[in-house]
Amino acid sequence: MGRVRLEAITWDRLGDLIAERLLELKTADGGPWARLAVDGAPAARPGDLAERIAEALRIRGRPCLVVGTEGFLRPASVRLEYGHQDVESYYGGWYDTGALWREVFGPLEPGGSGRVLPDLWDPVTDRATRSPYVRLPPGGVLLLHGPLLLRHWFPFDLTVHVLLSPGALRRRTPEAEHWTLPAFARYERETDPAGTADVLVRADDPRHPAWRG
Repeated sequence: MGRVRLEAITWDRLGDLIAERLLELKTADGGPWARLAVDGAPAARPGDLAERIAEALRIRGRPCLVVGTEGFLRPASVRLEYGHQDVESYYGGWYDTGALWREVFGPLEPGGSGRVLPDLWDPVTDRATRSPYVRLPPGGVLLLHGPLLLRHWFPFDLTVHVLLSPGALRRRTPEAEHWTLPAFARYERETDPAGTADVLVRADDPRHPAWRG
């Protein structure tokens, strides 16, 4: 990524501005549901930003649903087939993208039911969560957060990437998970999420984010 000019901002203000943008957004497929990606490595805590945006939307009277990709991990027998620290598997096979298409994006296509499954698999118990479907009314917003999101062809209407420099990513990733770092380096090379996202948030210092939106 080349040098990008970013402006300092607070997390609360960032949540407000992205929510306001979503309120004005016309969906790409003309359907009644907007779909937002909040992309970032676990150390960047994209779920925290998704929740802030959701709260700002709710205050403005817009229904929304936050979904994390960690609820769509594949079973351990599939995910860890090549070992607990296989970078290739982590990059391309840990998340059940088919289930995300079927249970999250499919119901939000034009003419869809709006019935979204918020999660499918519990990685702690390694069993199905059996969570009930949630109906997102027309005009509602899906906020999907997780890592490596922009390398798939998911039909997002707005994309946010929470960026950490390589040094910050290493510092803020638990040592036991440092084996995943090559996957994020590859993601940056192959997908360029900082360059392709609609909104870029730099969070090297979690107290003082900066953004380009």
